[in-house]
Amino acid sequence: MNFKSHFDLIGQHAFLGASKYHWINYDEEKVCDSYLKFLATQKGTRLHEFASECICLGIKLPKGKKALNNYVNDAIGFRMIAEQPLFYSDNSFGTADSISFRENFLRIHDLKTGVSPTSMHQLEVYTALFCLEYNYKPTEIGIELRIYQLDEILVHIPDPEEILRIMNKIIVFDKAIEKIKSEE
Repeated sequence: MNFKSHFDLIGQHAFLGASKYHWINYDEEKVCDSYLKFLATQKGTRLHEFASECICLGIKLPKGKKALNNYVNDAIGFRMIAEQPLFYSDNSFGTADSISFRENFLRIHDLKTGVSPTSMHQLEVYTALFCLEYNYKPTEIGIELRIYQLDEILVHIPDPEEILRIMNKIIVFDKAIEKIKSEE
C-alpha cells in the first residue's frame, strides 16, 4: 500500500479529527456549538495579533467603548510592551498581553475577546512571575491590573500578600515538579 502524502497537514489537527475524538458523542447541535466556540477562539487569536501589531507600531484606534480600541490605546498611552513572556522556570511561565514597569509601578493589561466571565487570577500569576523573574517584592512596588472585555475595563489593585502567596506556590510547586523529573 502506498499512502498518500499530505505534507501540508503534518502537525495539524482537524476539528473532527481523531485527537479530539469527543465529538463522536455529540449531536449535531453540540458539534455546531463547539465549532462556533472554536471559530471564536481563532478570532480571539487574530485580534490579539492585531492588537499587538498596533501597539508595537504605535497605531491608536478610534476612541469609543470597544474593549479592543481601549486596550490598544491604553497600552500605547502607558508605553507598554505587547506580548511579553514572563519566565520563572520551564514549569512556570506565561505571556502578558501588555506590560510596563516604570518608576516602581507595574502595570499589566489583558485583552479578553470571549464572553465567558474572567478572573484576575491570571494577571496575578503574571505579576508573581514578573516579581520572581526580576527580583521585586510585591510589597515594595505599585501594581495595577486591567482586563478589557465586553466593552468594559475592569481595574484591580492586587493585595501584595496574595501575590507573595502565589510566588511561594510557584516556587514550591516548581521544586516538586523538578523532583519528579529528576526521578524519571
